[in-house]
Amino acid sequence: MKTDPGNCFQGEEAVSKRASDVQDMFERIAPRYDLMNRLMTAGQDVRWRCEVIHLAELTPGARLLDLGAGTGDLARQALFQQPACRPLAADFTLGMILAGQPRPGPRLEWCTADALWLPFPDEIFDAVVSGFLLRNVADLPQALGQQYRVLKPGGRLVVLDTTRPTPSPFSPFIRFHMHTLIPFLGKMVTGQADAYRYLPTTSQNFLLAEDLQAQIQAAGFQQVQFHRRMFGTIAIHSARKVLNK
Repeated sequence: MKTDPGNCFQGEEAVSKRASDVQDMFERIAPRYDLMNRLMTAGQDVRWRCEVIHLAELTPGARLLDLGAGTGDLARQALFQQPACRPLAADFTLGMILAGQPRPGPRLEWCTADALWLPFPDEIFDAVVSGFLLRNVADLPQALGQQYRVLKPGGRLVVLDTTRPTPSPFSPFIRFHMHTLIPFLGKMVTGQADAYRYLPTTSQNFLLAEDLQAQIQAAGFQQVQFHRRMFGTIAIHSARKVLNK
């Protein structure tokens, strides 16, 4: 089957436009990003990040990629749990990196990186972790494929992200929290109500935890598991890259 070059161009243009819009949004909210995370989750995101690093199974000297690092919470947690590991915090939004660099605690190694085109050699990291990254990427299979590529055989992938909750008696409260309370807080704390309408919308439209599990498996990972948190609105997926035969 022949491919229409025009359609390919439109697809690439759409991916580029979405990436640019997401980058611009995170630039605008970077100064209050950490505070909003704590408010939106009632501080639970700190516990989730602890769990992510625990599942990464870091050993002394392990190389960790914190992808879409934001202000570096996961990389710092990695050094707290395993001080002898070697984390790299990577994000494609300069404003996030600049907001994260002066934070107290151990100094981190930083780099700019696009999740769809990681600037790293094959099989260099022992673990790749991310927090609230995948729902924002324009091409999920591409992003997962890149993470698979840079992981060493036997390496761990751990993903913290939102997921669509199944209907429950809590559903009205969840909708109120996501579509009324979060935009209100976003406007009051950051002055960026639009950004905090976008984030709940991407959460609502993102994959079910079971579907993300299938996507991770399709990328080549094995032992893919997940656990739901916060009334089923958050999921932590863990997986392992297959060992070389």
